Amino acid sequence: MVLVVVLGLSAAFLLALSASLQQRAARRVVTSGRAFSLLPVFHRLVRSPVWLCGQLTNVGGVVVQGVALHLGSIAVVQPLIATQLLFALPLGARRLRAREWLAAAAIVGAIVLFLVVRGTAPLSGYSDRLRTVIAGACTLVLALLLVIVAVNQRPRVYATLLAVAGGLCSAMSAVFIKLTAEDLVTRGVVKTAIDWPGYALAVSTLCALLLGQQAFASGSLAAAVAAGSTTNPVASYVMGILVFHAPPPHGVGPLVALAGTALLLLAGTWGLANSPAVQHDEPAPVTPPGPRRPESRPPADRPAEPRSPSTSAGSC
Repeated sequence: MVLVVVLGLSAAFLLALSASLQQRAARRVVTSGRAFSLLPVFHRLVRSPVWLCGQLTNVGGVVVQGVALHLGSIAVVQPLIATQLLFALPLGARRLRAREWLAAAAIVGAIVLFLVVRGTAPLSGYSDRLRTVIAGACTLVLALLLVIVAVNQRPRVYATLLAVAGGLCSAMSAVFIKLTAEDLVTRGVVKTAIDWPGYALAVSTLCALLLGQQAFASGSLAAAVAAGSTTNPVASYVMGILVFHAPPPHGVGPLVALAGTALLLLAGTWGLANSPAVQHDEPAPVTPPGPRRPESRPPADRPAEPRSPSTSAGSC
């Protein structure tokens, strides 16, 4: 259990650092703060050294996360990923106030309450591939709906909705990581290479990547990571119960702890999303580049034309 927690926290740090690097690169190459131009943005990002460095850091975080998922329950590991807010907040915000630290502390308190109270975090269960397929289809539909709703929203809401959709895809990726790790251990490399969970993992990871890049480019790092990293553990908890047949919490203590976790998580997310340190970092929509029009200059003052004698006589 201690090793799983350490690995989960290490993965959270690497993922937060990766998000910071990706956001810096995305903010430099994005052409519009609101246009849904995922593929053109991604085409520019692959040529950015900062973005590539962020991707290498992300790979390291995913590897550490995969080891933690193999050793522990998805409902335990994924909530630890929300602690990346502690690392993302000083990386993304310019000024840190008590309000931001209290919001981050609320989220951390939710994770601690979730792990400390026995019976709240399900530790057992087994995989069910049919339920995994159903969960994947539901996740895809919900993510598409969030993207459609986000298109006509303000930049901060746009980024938050995309981050939520990316968080759902990340939670689904965690499910596929666990299935792929089980295949590697029990069936070997060859059979894992021809089995479908690995390919589903590639698709869900790509969706989370594209949605995350657009969210980072359209809003502040703290707001995007707050929405994505809180959606991820909530969705993972639900999937751990529904997909992996994990036992739901029973009794007054675990149910109260679960309710307290949800309230603290919502309070922390709301505090970060409405924080001045987060809102000031929000970029204004940028007009896509195009042919420049010549600047219009005010006409220079012309000297008064002398009146002709006939005009003067006529006016009299």
